[in-house]
Amino acid sequence: MPQRTILITGCSSGIGLDAARRLHARGWRVFATCRKDSDCDRLRSEGLESFRLDLADEDSIAAAVVELVTRTGGRLDALFNNGAFACPGAVEDLPRGALREIFETNLFGTHDLTRRVIPLMRAQGAGRIVNCSSVLGLVGATWRGAYVATKFALEGLTDVLRIEMRGTGIEVILIEPGPITTRIRENAVAHFERWIDWENSARRDQYAALRGRLYDRKVKKDAFELGPEAVTARLIHALENPRPKARYYVTTPTHIAGFLRRILPTRLLDRAISKG
Repeated sequence: MPQRTILITGCSSGIGLDAARRLHARGWRVFATCRKDSDCDRLRSEGLESFRLDLADEDSIAAAVVELVTRTGGRLDALFNNGAFACPGAVEDLPRGALREIFETNLFGTHDLTRRVIPLMRAQGAGRIVNCSSVLGLVGATWRGAYVATKFALEGLTDVLRIEMRGTGIEVILIEPGPITTRIRENAVAHFERWIDWENSARRDQYAALRGRLYDRKVKKDAFELGPEAVTARLIHALENPRPKARYYVTTPTHIAGFLRRILPTRLLDRAISKG
């Protein structure tokens, strides 16, 4: 059988990097894409195939798919949509530009890339599309409104795509991690500083806790936090099992959130979330 191929977005660190390394070790031909050329150079030095793909840039996405087709002759067995970022801040303090920017990467770019590879999978009669959502695609959380909005939207698009792909041989799957050790918090600082005018916010005093969480060096893991290998383990099942699940929860908080969303009225769920 030909070597199985997978394209992964957001491979500079965290979940994407771990998935690229472990799938490569399992014999997959991994195309580990990153937004920055310097990160691609680093991955190539490890022996991975890597090229640039910026989800916020349509031309970059188109060029990446052309590069993929050139290297494989048009074969792609799996796509792992992992690239995303966060822009923390109260919803009332999120300007339109902040939402536009985060949706370009977390949703529009992911959707654009997915549409471009579906014809490849249709031509071969099979494929796996795995979208990395979050526990925040199941329930909301304070200060995370922009990220939550993109993940709720991603979940909706994924659910409909899964239904529409029935009978094509293309499986569409969601992975929903809770707290995972990544650089998403550190990477969020630049977006917070660019978009959130916290000093002139009605919530100025409340921002002290959020700013401390963003700027203070993290000395210990969050409650129930797992390493990115926990996500990769679910990804491997989603990719290699003949009958993958439609959804994979990762970490205890995701299981709890999914359960509470099913059984609690909205107001009680709000209260539970607000208490952490």
